[in-house]
Amino acid sequence: MKSPVSRLLATLFILCVLFLVYKSFFPTSVHAPRTGSRAKPQRSGRDTPSRKVPKQQPLPGNASKGDCNALGVTCDSSYFATWQWPKDDTCAVGVRNGYPIPDPRCTPGGAVPNLDAEILRDPQWRTKCIRNCQSTEKQKHVTYAWYGMVAPTENNGSTQVCELDHLVPLELGGADGLGNIWPQCGPAENVLRDRFFKRKDLVENYLAAKVRSGEMPLEEAQRGIATDWTQYLAAAAQSKRNR
Repeated sequence: MKSPVSRLLATLFILCVLFLVYKSFFPTSVHAPRTGSRAKPQRSGRDTPSRKVPKQQPLPGNASKGDCNALGVTCDSSYFATWQWPKDDTCAVGVRNGYPIPDPRCTPGGAVPNLDAEILRDPQWRTKCIRNCQSTEKQKHVTYAWYGMVAPTENNGSTQVCELDHLVPLELGGADGLGNIWPQCGPAENVLRDRFFKRKDLVENYLAAKVRSGEMPLEEAQRGIATDWTQYLAAAAQSKRNR
């Protein structure tokens, strides 16, 4: 008969053998995480949650929320004609006086209903109060598809050939809804200052100055630029030369 000491030693020996066998098949070092170098698990495309686009963007730059709220400006859009979401490839750019104008069925233009000329003259007013407040930059890109266009990949600085334009500009209280947005493109062969969207900027600045000075009613300027922005090109160019 084995003594208790012998049985204890035999048991310990068996346990050591079992432990060594376990270590040889299941090395724990493979699974041990290394501090600071552990990779984050990757999700498959199907498991990646979609990124929701916020309905309203934060106010950037020097347009504080307090200042904008004090002015009583909302972010509603009131269009100049009945508007429905267009289908892709159903909108056509027109031409007036050699310059592009949007399809009035798809881009009738519109304004923020409670934004009047008095607010536009207020020193606290900034276009940033309503910029991207109803549609984000990403959402505005859908208008390329409406007009059967492909958004340019290189489109900034001197290489910019298209602008997602507010037909009634923000400086005239134009709406940020998609019924006031259209892709204004070209011509690529012209220098930047002579591209169509830069020429329209000249008109926008001219009309905004007229409204602020009281020389033109705000609604007249809004509806006029929505109908045919090119009708003001000559007057805008003359005004710039006289400055």
